[in-house]
Amino acid sequence: MRLLVIEDDPRSAQYLVRGLAESGHVADHVADSATGLAMAGEGIYDVVVLDRRMPGLDGIDFMTALRRRDPQIPVLMVSALGGTQQRVEGLRAGADDYLAKPYAFAEILARIEALARRNDASRRQQVLTLADLSLDMDTRSARRADRDLQLQAREFALLEYLMRHAGQVVTRAMLLEAVWDYDFDPRGNIIDMHMHRLRNKVDRDFEVALIHTVAGAGYCVRAPV
Repeated sequence: MRLLVIEDDPRSAQYLVRGLAESGHVADHVADSATGLAMAGEGIYDVVVLDRRMPGLDGIDFMTALRRRDPQIPVLMVSALGGTQQRVEGLRAGADDYLAKPYAFAEILARIEALARRNDASRRQQVLTLADLSLDMDTRSARRADRDLQLQAREFALLEYLMRHAGQVVTRAMLLEAVWDYDFDPRGNIIDMHMHRLRNKVDRDFEVALIHTVAGAGYCVRAPV
């Protein structure tokens, strides 16, 4: 899993990030809520771990802003404020789970993994649609209008990511991290090659294109106006 830890206390952050790394996960850490909000919106994380008491936006305001951008990304809120009222506030603000500090690492890891499993199951069962294009996560099939699209695994993953961010500009870096799990730009034109093949299958022979190149930025999938 790739996780985002938003925690301003250095010792707490180090403890959690080290434990997650030793458990085989990749954890990015930021110490301020503004940066955390921007990174959480990139669509590359399986779970966000959010400290409630942060400089700038506190956890409640953070959740309100995040849910306007992404209603689905799982968020585990952690806080020294562990009373019933505080837990209810966090959950009502949009957090998927709430854990009081201090916590045992085994418990927070179990909660993170449970959130990731539920989110993964939900994603697999979804049928994504945009105009006359549909992507069935359960059968791993794609269809536009009355035509079945024969997509390779990487093409399917690209289209899924684009459709989950419909209307948004998706950068090359985002695609590399989400589909290839690279945090660097490899040599060659790997994205251009796969996007060319994908566009031929999705848009060729159709009057209206759904996949668009945004010059100098990346790609965007959007429905016709």
